[in-house]
Amino acid sequence: MAEIIRLRKGLDIRLLGTPAKEITQVEAAGQYALCPDDFTGVTPKPVVKEQQKVKAGEALFIDKNNPEVKFVSPVSGEVVAVNRGARRKVMSIVVKPDAEQSYVEFGTKSVQSLSGEEVKKALMEAGLFGFLRQRPYDVIANPNDTPRGIFVSAFDSKPLAPDFEFVLQGNELDFQTGLSALAKIAPTTLGISAKQTNPTLTQAKNADVYAFKGAHPAGNVGVQINHISPVNKGEVVWTLDPEVVIFIGRLFNKGVVDMTRVIAVAGEEIAKPSYAKVLVGASLASILDGRLNRNEHIRIINGNVLTGVKASKEDFLGAFANMVTVIPEGDDVNEFMGWIAPRFGHFSVSRSFFSWMCCKKQFSIDARIKGSERHMIMSNEYDKVFPMDIFPEYLIKAIITGNIDKMEAYGIYEVAPEDFALCEFVDSSKLELQRIVREGLNNLRAEMA
Repeated sequence: MAEIIRLRKGLDIRLLGTPAKEITQVEAAGQYALCPDDFTGVTPKPVVKEQQKVKAGEALFIDKNNPEVKFVSPVSGEVVAVNRGARRKVMSIVVKPDAEQSYVEFGTKSVQSLSGEEVKKALMEAGLFGFLRQRPYDVIANPNDTPRGIFVSAFDSKPLAPDFEFVLQGNELDFQTGLSALAKIAPTTLGISAKQTNPTLTQAKNADVYAFKGAHPAGNVGVQINHISPVNKGEVVWTLDPEVVIFIGRLFNKGVVDMTRVIAVAGEEIAKPSYAKVLVGASLASILDGRLNRNEHIRIINGNVLTGVKASKEDFLGAFANMVTVIPEGDDVNEFMGWIAPRFGHFSVSRSFFSWMCCKKQFSIDARIKGSERHMIMSNEYDKVFPMDIFPEYLIKAIITGNIDKMEAYGIYEVAPEDFALCEFVDSSKLELQRIVREGLNNLRAEMA
């Protein structure tokens, strides 16, 4: 029986548009792309040119600082574009898929017979190592590091997030193989929800299992690390999404890179919210065509509403995105008396509206900020929803002022931008906390280098 850890702080944001537990078929995308910006901390170097043919699992770009870390094509086909931005920064590499897919053959392997170094080498050759992230700094893991441990969170507590037990159906063997492979590299810890009952999770082999009970951000891997074994200065831990564990299992069981994943297509502006089986990097148009309630005054989000990226139908599914969300933009709304009018249909953290009495009501929340940025108010707003053993407001102030000593003292080595997403949602100062934390981590990393 897994140890249950109860979290007292947090907040569940109940939005309209919960996906039904069924898979809706979507057409194969006409184009797929990898975007280097999805892989934080990587300096990309393209290894393909336009009109070049590639197989699924063949490298599109590598990390200049660690050339052995490859980022591979999810499909076989023709490279139709290497898009660059300012100062020739690589923005995306686009591949048009073949009608018949071909794969780079890496060969099936028995994980039990491999050493940790052999597993790590196999992941780098197949381009899956780039999906591992590290704390501190929340960047793509450095293959030259020896991690103290590897942490996987098998549930997502963000609004409208996919149910991983549903996603796991049919992939149980690959998931267990992936866990066993990771355990060869370093001690592996699996965080699950106290509500999950799938024995593949609750009785996972070669991993220490901990169950978490509480509101969001209980599913954040950073929160779980903080409650199980906090990261100290000088230590390195690796993290990865549970879907990536399945990718790793497929690599060893089938000998090919198969990045097929089940994502949630959710939100108030989706006609029939459900799940879809797609490949990493698929065009959002192929996922959303025919599923939108309307085409104007909407916000398409590549990911979830708290940490996702604003997108359009011309963009591509993010490498780490497990959902696509569409909510009202709010630019066509004019409210009489604004927040002064009493109402039951508006969500409020501070109980400004009577809606707080509707315990199970789902709310329509659009993309408006409803206020401008102002001076930071020390009111313990963050602390009420931040379940880590850290003083979030003091850490934010230390980052803003660039005080490295205080940043270290207040626990910056443990956090990632996503850990502050909920604080950003409740913040009456309207500060972009995730951006602030990202910049703080980047500056600290540059200073320590």
